[in-house]
Amino acid sequence: MCVRVLAIATRGFMLSQWHWQVAPTSIRAPLLDCAHCPSAKENSTLEQLNRRLEAAIESALLSAQKAGDLPQFEIPRIPVSPPKRAGQGDWAYPAMGLARLARKSPLDIARLIVDRLPTLDFAGKIEIAPPGFINCTIADDYLRKQIDAMLTGCQDFFQLDIGVGKRAQVEFVSANPSGPITIGHTRNAVVGDALARLLEAAGYAVQREYYYNNAGNQMIILGKSLQLRYLQQLGEDVPLPDDHYQGEYLVDVARDLAEKHGESLRNAGWQRFRDEAERVMFAWIKRSLAAINIQHDAFFNETSLFESGQIWSVLEAMRENGHIYQATHWEGADADEIADVTAKGYEPATWFRSSKFGDEKDRVMVKSDGVPTYTLPDIAYHRDKLERGFDIAVNVLGTDHFSQAQVVRHGIRALGMDPAPIDVIFLQMVRAVRWNKRLGDFEAVKQSKRAGDFDTLDDLVAMTSADAVRYHMLARSPNSQLDFDVDQVVKQSNENPVYYIQNAYVRCAGIFREAAGRGFDDDDADLTLLTESELRFVRKALELGNVIEQAVTQYEPQKIAFFAHELAGVFHPIYDEVRVLHSEVPAETAKARLRFYRACKSIFRYLLELMGMSAPERM
Repeated sequence: MCVRVLAIATRGFMLSQWHWQVAPTSIRAPLLDCAHCPSAKENSTLEQLNRRLEAAIESALLSAQKAGDLPQFEIPRIPVSPPKRAGQGDWAYPAMGLARLARKSPLDIARLIVDRLPTLDFAGKIEIAPPGFINCTIADDYLRKQIDAMLTGCQDFFQLDIGVGKRAQVEFVSANPSGPITIGHTRNAVVGDALARLLEAAGYAVQREYYYNNAGNQMIILGKSLQLRYLQQLGEDVPLPDDHYQGEYLVDVARDLAEKHGESLRNAGWQRFRDEAERVMFAWIKRSLAAINIQHDAFFNETSLFESGQIWSVLEAMRENGHIYQATHWEGADADEIADVTAKGYEPATWFRSSKFGDEKDRVMVKSDGVPTYTLPDIAYHRDKLERGFDIAVNVLGTDHFSQAQVVRHGIRALGMDPAPIDVIFLQMVRAVRWNKRLGDFEAVKQSKRAGDFDTLDDLVAMTSADAVRYHMLARSPNSQLDFDVDQVVKQSNENPVYYIQNAYVRCAGIFREAAGRGFDDDDADLTLLTESELRFVRKALELGNVIEQAVTQYEPQKIAFFAHELAGVFHPIYDEVRVLHSEVPAETAKARLRFYRACKSIFRYLLELMGMSAPERM
């Protein structure tokens, strides 16, 4: 639960003896049947054209400095980005950012750069525009070549090398095994898994980890709740206290226990019922996640930190570093706080001097009765993460964990370790909303595992679909509250982005079914017959590499959902306009267009894969 206040958490791959690892239950299928792909090339990785243009501009600036046409200065990186207006090319470089350093007008700087630019095979036209932009338009021939290149390597074409040779861990969901996956946990699951997929697309070796807390008081209450439900099944008139888990799901578990064991567990302790509840709940959690195409590679059990003694070794290390003390109150307490503690007769507890690292006050690590607070195992868990050697470690957490994440980060520093690899994505609240006819407005459903009044992931999938759940949970910034509108999600129209994106793939699949039925293929397709309509789609598709890079480096996996919708918006009008198997379309033109749609199909399938969604052949 640690931090850089922006996004996610973790780093490492060697699992200690205290972790158990799950073998993948399935292997992802290839994104495209490449029977019709051109022969493979060794290097089909997507070229980041903006990076190539930036490098060329830097080379031109260095050349101008060497010739004495520009003064010597350290050349800053000014990103190349798509222009804001149509008709201004595909990439724009603002030379205005160099005016102060170069002591020249932006237009003069732009001219010096353009005069010295090395040859770029993708550049069809490079123009200078006031007040100092260099606009680059991608050449049509280059775009046509990319259609075959996309098919040559299938998904490999879009593979980036940002994380090659690096290991990443994404810790997500991490819900206590005290009940089913709720809608809030679902958002966490989708965001975490999407980030993991994008990190893999960027070249990282990724581990998906689930940390579950089965050592706290809530598990004791869970065990006692199931014990009482079991006794009720035996006919005993025992009440269930209000602070126990009220959900009907425990009634089902208790009924199964009674049927299997009869009265033999009547005198069993709550621990027996806790273990049974945990087993059943965790199996349920895994089934629910699998239903939306999510599997974890490793599950980290909080109790292992106690069994291995890691929590006590962490406490001792912090003590040796001078950051632990015993007291009835924290060292910065004012007179009123001290008086309150004295009046209540508190015994000394074990405190962490977190205020020395910027915290608002010190934190209790071990209570006066010798029981650790959740802060100590949290710090021990993150030390374990860092010791596993991940290059980046990302936690996906709710905003209610923000303060705790900071405290854990302070604890890592108190151990003499660098918390830099650990990042956190904080998620705002999510709620399911339903239309209430009586009120004439939407209403939210309260979620509480104990009260048993909540929407579960299973509920959402049953009401909508796994694909709908994944997309709508992803397609919103984590910083925004999310209302999951069931009525909107199930619509089978272009108003529903899930339908809109998947229908692009379905339309391509339909073209190929019809072509196969006619015995028509795209062998020896002449792509010079493609027009600006088709190339408009390719231009947009080539932005995918940059989108993946931004999603990974900024920890914003929602960007892939936005892009998929935008690309579908470019595709559908082209589909309506550019026919393939039509009596008025010449055979050679039809072949070229069929090859184009093959590339479209490949790209949409890849996008759906990155979002963890299915690619249906029919809808």
